[in-house]
Amino acid sequence: MAKSTKPAAKKPAAATSRRAAAAGSKIAKTQLIEMVADRTSLNKKQAGDAVATMLECVVGALREGRNVGLPGLGTLSVAQTAARTGVRPGTSEKITIPAGKKIRFKVASTLKGNL
Repeated sequence: MAKSTKPAAKKPAAATSRRAAAAGSKIAKTQLIEMVADRTSLNKKQAGDAVATMLECVVGALREGRNVGLPGLGTLSVAQTAARTGVRPGTSEKITIPAGKKIRFKVASTLKGNL
């Protein structure tokens, strides 16, 4: 009797996009707090307060329209976007997307060189 041969199961394709490759490597706020507590003399509560305060300061500065420089990491800034036309998915109807604001991040050259 001849053996039935099944084709080998296909392996999933390797992640091709940066987003897909980094999907499982995100550091959550609680992990960041633990990292700060481990590297300093602060306990987790104090480290949590420090991280929360820093984030509030960054958001506050961006709301005021100021750039935020994070040494060794990069610079956050608010940029105006112009009104533009787009296409509504599904109906292909042309629509006008209003002007708005977005946050830009420019990576520090020292970090870029170390990646």
